[in-house]
Amino acid sequence: MTCRTVEVTIHDSHPFAAAPQDRNPLRRFRGRMASPVSIWAADAAGTRAGWTLSSFLVAEGEPAEVIGLLDEESPLADVLAETQTLTVNLLGWKQRALADAFAAVAPAPGGPFSQTTWLDTDWGPVLQTSLGWIGARLKPDQRHAGWGLLLRAVVERIEIPSDPVDDLLCYVRGRYRSLPL
Repeated sequence: MTCRTVEVTIHDSHPFAAAPQDRNPLRRFRGRMASPVSIWAADAAGTRAGWTLSSFLVAEGEPAEVIGLLDEESPLADVLAETQTLTVNLLGWKQRALADAFAAVAPAPGGPFSQTTWLDTDWGPVLQTSLGWIGARLKPDQRHAGWGLLLRAVVERIEIPSDPVDDLLCYVRGRYRSLPL
């Protein structure tokens, strides 16, 4: 029997990252912007779907709106075509694995909704341990912005816990970061 020695190299950079001259300047710019991480969720006739979004904003006004960019191939896009309501759930630092499960980049045996407790509301599923959530109704004029489906929804309800038990989960330069509230 012959034994072979295998050498393992630890890289000081990502081995699959594009060379600096090949990197998209817009993606690099966007990567320097801190974004809160959320799960947008909906329910249509008992079919739940959700997706992790960090490309969103809340616009004050009468009425206030929440605006997000959604992958139109996501399971959430299909459910939103049937229902006009959704929830936006802010995530905390301890919910990084849940964010990955809903982004379909980590395994979620039983589906991502089975990973924690969700409450049913008139707008869709709400994460019981969210740092806050919005219930909203989609505006009918959905369009595209870049490669994403541009969702605009009128805010109908806002719930914010009085004493958050976790730091806000943010996304910067391709990594999760925590931000004290």
